[in-house]
Amino acid sequence: MRTGRASTDTVIGARVVTTANTLAHQPLSPLDGRYRGAVADLSAYLSEAGLNRARVEVEVEWIITLTDRGLFGSTALTADQKDALRELYRAFGAAEIEWLASTESVTRHDVKAVEYLVRDRLQTLGLDAVAELTHFACTSEDINSASYALTVKRAVENVWLPKLRAVIDALAALSHEHRDAAMLSRTHGQPATPSTMGKELAVFAWRLERVAAQIAGGEYLAKFSGATGTWSAHLAAAPDVDWPELSRAFIEGLGIDFNVLTTQIESHDWQVELYDRVRHAGGILHNLATDIWTYIAMGFFAQIPVAGATGSSTMPHKINPIRFENAEANFEISGGLFTTLASTLVTSRMQRDLTDSTTQRNIGVAFGHSLLALDNLQRGLTEISLSRDVLLADLDANWEVLAEAIQTVVRAEIVAGRSQITDPYALLKELTRGRRVGGPELAEFVRTLDIGDAAKERLLALTPAGYTGLADELVDRV
Repeated sequence: MRTGRASTDTVIGARVVTTANTLAHQPLSPLDGRYRGAVADLSAYLSEAGLNRARVEVEVEWIITLTDRGLFGSTALTADQKDALRELYRAFGAAEIEWLASTESVTRHDVKAVEYLVRDRLQTLGLDAVAELTHFACTSEDINSASYALTVKRAVENVWLPKLRAVIDALAALSHEHRDAAMLSRTHGQPATPSTMGKELAVFAWRLERVAAQIAGGEYLAKFSGATGTWSAHLAAAPDVDWPELSRAFIEGLGIDFNVLTTQIESHDWQVELYDRVRHAGGILHNLATDIWTYIAMGFFAQIPVAGATGSSTMPHKINPIRFENAEANFEISGGLFTTLASTLVTSRMQRDLTDSTTQRNIGVAFGHSLLALDNLQRGLTEISLSRDVLLADLDANWEVLAEAIQTVVRAEIVAGRSQITDPYALLKELTRGRRVGGPELAEFVRTLDIGDAAKERLLALTPAGYTGLADELVDRV
């Protein structure tokens, strides 16, 4: 009997091991699994392969820059040779990825593996004569800082920022569509002066556009000044060359910005600024997601059913606001990661330490969760419909919010000498604080007020739905 049990345990154990081996090859991060489709465009820039492609680009362009200037007796490459050399990064693909992985397993140094790849391809192209210009006078951070500046800039400008602007555009469109949809505001969760749904959505679009402009105008800095930022090796090899100017021209020629004064590393301040701004945008968008969620819960927005979708596994009637909940959670994750990136990258021990190296490998993860959240928000904003009847019913149940208008008009009448009321605020507070006041009751109160006839007529004509000030016009600011 014991033998049978042992045999059964052995079989079960073998199955567990087999299952574990199979699962070990599955994506660990949901960004590379469940949500891959929403964030895949970032991989071209912020993956390990994307970074290595940029590293090859920087190494290749540095060789071309040095040979164009005929340094150390070199001859400028022909147009065909340059094109062939540039194909190393233009056609960067599976073969290069595999080659680098195999080489790095020996070198234990990622940038050195890239250098060896370029040298190997130079030999294949018959350009052995310029092989020693590969990685010439560079420290790894020269290549890395330029590569990160290139990849992050391209990811932001080509993928992340267009998605943010798509959300802003969706908000702007909704704000114009609902510009005249009067709604009861709630300050501190309590009924307050009415607004319009369009104006409230326009506030978010306005806030986001401001941050988007800051992000679009940001710098992407790189250094190219050698081991400790002094161009020492460069001057030892060619003391008559203006290396700072040559480096500046090279980096700016790549389409990024040059940092002339650094330690071994580029100081990463531009990254701190960028990640703080992206986190800021995420905070505004998180606020939007929670507000829309609340409006849905209040019935202000109805969710448009998606064919075949299930809201609840047990309650068939439900349509859960999953787009906004997903966005909320992923903005929290990305915000935490961006905060960590910014707080870590702002400092480095003396001339450098390697905390920045491992930290920067998570840039793509932070942007991935942010992009996923943006994608959910953009989709969610197309799956809601404004319930204007609910807005109007809410307004009609809260006539007491006109107390602000009444006491303000009375004050103006006192100043104009058309009223003898001594404390209009206290008068309205006694009537409305902590209690509902209906339209007829409020109208009767207005009729008894000691104010001019014109003011009284304006107040009697006022309704909660009509007390929205310039909300409609303010939408035009977006």
